[in-house]
Amino acid sequence: MDTVEDQLDDDALDGDAPEVGAGEALTAELPDSLAGQRLDKVLAPLFPDLSRARLQALIGEGRLSLDGQPITDAARKARAGTYVLSVPPPSPAEPEPEAIPLSILYEDEHLIVVDKAAGMAVHPAPGTPNGTLVNALLHHCGASLSGIGGVARPGIVHRLDKDTSGVMVAAKSDVAHQGLSKLFATHDIDRLYVALTRGAPSPASGTIDTQLGRSPSDRKKMAVLKSGGRRAITHYRVEAAFGPQDKPLAARVACRLETGRTHQIRVHMASKGSPCLGDPVYGASQAAGPVREQVAAAGLKRQALHAALLGFVHPVTGQALRFETPLPPDMAALEAGLETL
Repeated sequence: MDTVEDQLDDDALDGDAPEVGAGEALTAELPDSLAGQRLDKVLAPLFPDLSRARLQALIGEGRLSLDGQPITDAARKARAGTYVLSVPPPSPAEPEPEAIPLSILYEDEHLIVVDKAAGMAVHPAPGTPNGTLVNALLHHCGASLSGIGGVARPGIVHRLDKDTSGVMVAAKSDVAHQGLSKLFATHDIDRLYVALTRGAPSPASGTIDTQLGRSPSDRKKMAVLKSGGRRAITHYRVEAAFGPQDKPLAARVACRLETGRTHQIRVHMASKGSPCLGDPVYGASQAAGPVREQVAAAGLKRQALHAALLGFVHPVTGQALRFETPLPPDMAALEAGLETL
């Protein structure tokens, strides 16, 4: 599971900038009471649909004028008067839009929430150049993308592994991208995952608080480290155990994230001796025979991990939003099979 640390770079512009004057012209009147302060700081609230970083970039390109005179220094002291900001149309995104079906839970002019299917990568990469969530969002959102950092792209503020299913939010506007990024950076997001694990972690509930980073023996894997890395905190609770009570063969575990690091839940569950069933990276040793039979019967071809709940305050409207989705068919079938153990 990936997070805001791995998000797209803010305000990266692709290609040459359009001519000054192209696109939308925004006007703001700065009163005498705000004169003398840093220009970008006092103008930012007057252009609420742009992040401050985006505003700085536009000023640096000479797209801001005061009473008809261009300004290129965002740090200069502000003077009272009428400011005009020329905002160019968003540059085309590099990934191609693709007509891929999406399970949409919520959408407005600022953001979209989807239930991502297992097997869909979030971003194009060398191994997956297309068929990703970004490709699908580019097609679905189309002209409603107002541009993240001047580029017509969805703002990805967190990620799920390709083979992890569940709820994700993406920004459609610069102001939503900025707001969501802050929420994830300050951990003001409610995120609950459901994992079906080999055995059951002991104790049945608790908090895993470790340093997480690249494995020193395999750079493709993450690992719990004695030093270095980044702090990772997962609160977990066994919701159901399957098989003998004294030694469960498998379990359904609810994991609530306090931080969000790459592969955090998968590594933390493995560190408790209960990796996610089907995990090809962190589930090193085999599950018991009856569990393997149920995994095969359910057709599970990936780690049994689902982002079941996402709650946050809308960064623009202030509305409290909460989205919860059931287990997808492969995990639901596996859980039903495990209940027979």
